[in-house]
Formats: sequence, C-alpha cells, structure tokens
Amino acid sequence: MSVKATARITAVPDGRGATALPVLESEGPLALRRTRSPEPGYARVTVVGAMSAPLGGDRLAIEARAEDGALLAVDSAAATVAFPGAGPDAGRASYALRLGAGEGAELRWLPEQLISACGSALDQTTRVELATTARLVLREEQILGRHGEDTGSLTTRLTVHRAGRPLLDQQLAYGPGAPGGWDGAAVLGGNRAVGQLLLVDPVFETAPLVSRVLGPTAVLTPLAGPGVLVTALAADARLLRCLLDEVLEELLHGLRAARGA
Repeated sequence: MSVKATARITAVPDGRGATALPVLESEGPLALRRTRSPEPGYARVTVVGAMSAPLGGDRLAIEARAEDGALLAVDSAAATVAFPGAGPDAGRASYALRLGAGEGAELRWLPEQLISACGSALDQTTRVELATTARLVLREEQILGRHGEDTGSLTTRLTVHRAGRPLLDQQLAYGPGAPGGWDGAAVLGGNRAVGQLLLVDPVFETAPLVSRVLGPTAVLTPLAGPGVLVTALAADARLLRCLLDEVLEELLHGLRAARGA
C-alpha cells in the first residue's frame, strides 16, 4: 500500500537573537526533530526516517520555510533510499521538496544522500522560492545504486526563483527510461555519485565569482544572478561528500569575509 505524507517546517525570529519553530509537523515516514545547532541564531531540524521510504507509488513531501529574518538549517539523520514498490503495478514514487526564505532569512538545506536502489523508480522535485535578500545553501547528492548493484530509475528537478524570477531550472535523469547516453563518457564517465551545491547570496551581486574547474570531475559555475552552482561527480558517496564539503567551506569562508564577519 502506498503512502502519502507531508512534513512541514516554519522558522521565525524569536526576538532574542535566535530562531523559533512555530510549525514542526511530522507525518508518515517523515519524522522531524529539533536538534542542537552548531551555530548561534540558527534553528536546526533533522529529518529522521520512521520507516523505509519512498517505495514505489509513495507520495512524500517536505515544506520548509524561513520567514523574514529567520535562520534555518535542515539536515537528515541518514541517507534516503528509494526502494522498489510491493508489486509490478506500484508505479513511480514522488518526493517533493518545497523550500522558501523571506527577506534577510537564510535556509541551509543539507540532507544526506539520495540512493536509487536497483528496481526503484523515483521522481524528486525541489522548488525554492527566495526573497530578494534571502540566502540559500543547498546540497543534493544522488548515489546510483547500492554497492554492487545497478541504479534504479531516477529523475530530479531543481527549480529556484528569486524575487519571483527564475534563477535556476535543472533536470537530471538516470537509469532505465533515461535519455540515451546518461551513463556514457560524456555524462557520468563511470562514476556512481552525482552532486550539486548551490549558494545564493546578495554578496555575489557585488563580488561575483568566475567559472573554474575544481579538479577532474567538478566545476563551479556562476549563475545569471547572485548565485553559484557547483556540479561534481565521484566514484562513491564518500569521495563526493569530501569534495563538496571542501568547496562549501571555501565558499562560506569567502562569504563571511565579504560581509566582514
């Protein structure tokens, strides 16, 4: 039997230099827990999987918004694994992430990896709505198959709007049913881990970055707006995370320096 569930997070300033969570609603396999933040002023929420999901036919969603002036960081306790459904007629699963940040707010969306298990079929969509002065740090990682197995069918779409205008719209597809060449030398080149790191910050309007190669399988690309996108490939999840963590620390350090923090 398929599952339909939506979890919701809303963060607001508490008036004392911290961030409160007036809305923290778990549902189905999506359990939300407030956890200790390593940085002052931020509210941190960890997504804990309460059951195996998504399975074929499941309809899961998370809605997270940092209201004006709020600082919200969201991560997860473990990787999300897309599994096959209970039968051949289970259909594709969907996982919708609807994120937003208001004026002067910051949202950090840093979950663990999404693993596409052999035989699974998942469509993941991430839609982000940002105010003009909002800041965003977003990481997505896709691992194509568990150890020693082929990947499932996976499509992901990341759409970001800032002040109502499109900033990024990117769609990727892997596995059975994907356009030909997805696993060829011009795309994955034998790698099984794919990652994107997106930073949006008004600082980039006055201090834009330039495109550069970050090693043999990663590149940084400035967007037509105050943002940068890092795209990376790696042989496995550990190598991918090490690469993205290094780049993220460098970019955050540069932003702090540009703000004089």
